[in-house]
Amino acid sequence: MAYQSLYRRYRSQTFAEIKGQPHITQALQAAVAEGRYGHAYLFSGPRGTGKTSTARVLAKALNCEHLTGGEPCGTCKSCVDIEHGRSFDLHELDAASNNKVDDIRDLIAKVSLGSPGRTKVYILDEVHMLTPGAENALLKTLEEPPPHVVFVLATTEPHKVVPTIRSRTQHFEFHLLPGDELADHVRWVINDAGLDVDDVGIEYALRQGGGSARDTLSALDLVAAAGGVPTTSDVGYELAMAIGSGDPGAALTSIQRALEAGREPRVIGEDTLALLRDAFLAAMGAPLAHLNDRSRQRAAELSTSLGAATITRALEQLGQALVDMRQAPDPRVPLEVSLLRLTRREGSDLGALLQRIEALEQQIAALTHGGLTAGSPAPDAAPRAISASAGPSQPEPSRPRPSQPEPSRPAPRQPNHRRLRLRRHPEQPCPGRLAAGPLLLPATSSPTSRPPVPRFAPRRRSRPHQPPSPLRRQRPLHPRPRRTPPRSRSSS
Repeated sequence: MAYQSLYRRYRSQTFAEIKGQPHITQALQAAVAEGRYGHAYLFSGPRGTGKTSTARVLAKALNCEHLTGGEPCGTCKSCVDIEHGRSFDLHELDAASNNKVDDIRDLIAKVSLGSPGRTKVYILDEVHMLTPGAENALLKTLEEPPPHVVFVLATTEPHKVVPTIRSRTQHFEFHLLPGDELADHVRWVINDAGLDVDDVGIEYALRQGGGSARDTLSALDLVAAAGGVPTTSDVGYELAMAIGSGDPGAALTSIQRALEAGREPRVIGEDTLALLRDAFLAAMGAPLAHLNDRSRQRAAELSTSLGAATITRALEQLGQALVDMRQAPDPRVPLEVSLLRLTRREGSDLGALLQRIEALEQQIAALTHGGLTAGSPAPDAAPRAISASAGPSQPEPSRPRPSQPEPSRPAPRQPNHRRLRLRRHPEQPCPGRLAAGPLLLPATSSPTSRPPVPRFAPRRRSRPHQPPSPLRRQRPLHPRPRRTPPRSRSSS
């Protein structure tokens, strides 16, 4: 028999074996037991959380010959055929590759046909990849399917599914598995499969899985095949510690070693970003249910050594570096530059200033906690208390205050005699001057040897008002209209 991967070998076959989704398994099991199951379901959630496995278990329960409390027996012919993939009651369709209108028309044409079992189940995976025409063609059949047909739609992006499809289905949301429950499942798989994996390998598999059961079992399969954890598995932790200690050389060395081992710059950045996010959640006091005990302890250590301000700035810088990698000619450069800025604490933005202040606060706290170092000056002693037996305190002799130099007064401002506008007295002669205007003085003459400048002459008063001469006839302001003598009437 050919070797099967762990996630296929240990796929859930009953509702009880589905891990981390009790809110979904209990609802479906009760609906099947009471015969109140719907005609269409929509399963959404992250990858590797059990959407397709739950749909297959539902198909087994709907066609099981010895159903017990909504749980399939797993031994009847229908359950065995569905488990081995040779049943005519279960039809799986990949909507990512069969997303055209013709594919949906072919499916609709076969829906009304009967099957050996009681219920025919159609599983449409990645349903958000359907084209608008295919979605519209599926609406009528999805709303009113034949009585023996049940549709199960699975997707990782439910927001891309049109509302007309979501309104015709019962929506169940799958969650990532908790870290402790997933760790117990991994240990059970190791014992059942007889694998030789230590705690370091288990921690690596859980960290790579990130709450996904399929990804965790795939990483565990890799650890078991390689005989241990890869040497560059802790590059993210090394980079985070280099940021905390401010060591750019250690950061660049870790990146170079990971690149030589064949890891991509984006993968390195994503691993470091995931560790920093866990440390940020630990610093904020958020629950870390998706991590195991060892990962929680590591996140707490990182949050203590880095600080909230440093973690926040590192998340921003690395996130921007991952965005810049898409258009960079060399994806290593944005990652290395961002780590160099973080380790050297460079920049004039608010995040860099907060990072420097937090580093100084940590140094002060370390000195305060560890005491004064050798050779450091002792602080000034507190003022001594005057005991009752001591005599009256003698006043200290007054010390002469150092003489303060008198503030220097500004020198008087010298007038500028280079160019002056003078007003000459009408009777004062002005030789060599043509018209009224600025008086030009020679530049070589000193102000002290210059004759005194005359003061401005007073303005000439206007003449007093004199009455007009009586001999001169004044013209009236408003001339009177000329009167014409009346024309005499001539007698006829």
